[in-house]
Amino acid sequence: MSTRPTELSRRGFLTGSLLVAAGSVLATACSSDPTGASASGAKTTLNVWYHAYGEAGTQQAVLRYAKAFTKANPDIAVKVTWVPGDYSGKLNATLLTDSAPDVFEIGDFNENFARRGQLAPLDDVYGSARSDFNKNAIESVTVDGKLYGVKMIDDVMALYYCKSALSKAGITPPTTFDGLADAAKALTTKKNKGLFLGQDGFGESTAISVFSNGGDLVSPDGKVEFGSAKALEALTGLKRLHDDKSLLLGFTTDWWDPAALNQGVVPMQWGGLWAMPAITSALGDDFGVVPWPAFKAGGTPVVRVGGWTSCVNAKGKNVEAAKKFVQWLWVQQTDLQTDFAESYGFHVPPRISVAASAKKLSAGEPKETVRLAQKYGKHYPGTWDLAVSTAFSAAAVKIANGQGDPADLLAGAVKKAQSEIDKQRGR
Repeated sequence: MSTRPTELSRRGFLTGSLLVAAGSVLATACSSDPTGASASGAKTTLNVWYHAYGEAGTQQAVLRYAKAFTKANPDIAVKVTWVPGDYSGKLNATLLTDSAPDVFEIGDFNENFARRGQLAPLDDVYGSARSDFNKNAIESVTVDGKLYGVKMIDDVMALYYCKSALSKAGITPPTTFDGLADAAKALTTKKNKGLFLGQDGFGESTAISVFSNGGDLVSPDGKVEFGSAKALEALTGLKRLHDDKSLLLGFTTDWWDPAALNQGVVPMQWGGLWAMPAITSALGDDFGVVPWPAFKAGGTPVVRVGGWTSCVNAKGKNVEAAKKFVQWLWVQQTDLQTDFAESYGFHVPPRISVAASAKKLSAGEPKETVRLAQKYGKHYPGTWDLAVSTAFSAAAVKIANGQGDPADLLAGAVKKAQSEIDKQRGR
């Protein structure tokens, strides 16, 4: 399953759409009026887009941030546009029109935006704070040596487990894939399955498995690498989970929602740090978090690090004002960065110093998850767009389901993905 659509879907979008007719795009997304008491006298009005976060209070927070910015910069008003539904599709469509936002967020940064000239370089926005952003936050937005976004939050994904369920079964948290498969099988009963990875039985496990065996997806220079022997071995290994029938399938919500774990439907579930407050409310301290285990001895445990990045429209009319807004909010205002990361679900601030001072992430399982992300965090390559990830996922699913020759399936996916990446890079 492609990770980009998953990253978007987990937020629990409201209803809404963009209606496209005769070459024009009409937004039905919710927009605020320009904020701040002096907005009517502002020389510039920025349109800032956010996808419709599912965490309660997030929309009110970004409106509050916008108002504070305008108060500090009365010559620049801010209109917050809250975009429900298929945010990615709506953004891509609107960026082709004169109605394109000045500032917008991207989930799992895609370097295509930069390569086609849509994003303004933001190296100057970072200034001396650049060294305070974690490695993933810098690497994920770097294209040909320039920075094209500022990471707003790191979303960390790992494996949750119910302590009492594993203890009762005499099972310790798995440290290898075989251990995970053994645990899932042992915890499966007539009424319950042992592991939930997603409604389709895969979620993010295909790409994560490749990482866990020391493999990679795409190299920094755009060469597809998921056709390696290590990748093939890991993907073939996933077949065991499906053959054992130890995976929960077709649950009412997907992996991004902790309901399956919280309701005791499964004792182990892949999930995000954002869900930890809800899990704590349901289970108290009867849960733990571990990385996706190394495929085998010598492999690498994996914690997935995604998140959202603030970008500036290079083709907009207000580039300098837009850069000023991004710098003010996501570089300078560390108190607001902490609020955004801690108050609406849990997320990790990309700023090292801010993450270190975040009180709600300073103890217990939140602290452990942050530590795991720092040690084992992996992000998807900037070339991992829908076409590339779909080619990979389609082959991986067939391999895990025993539908064809694994090597042939993967070789075909490599060919398709390489063709798409070559198009991205104009090769």
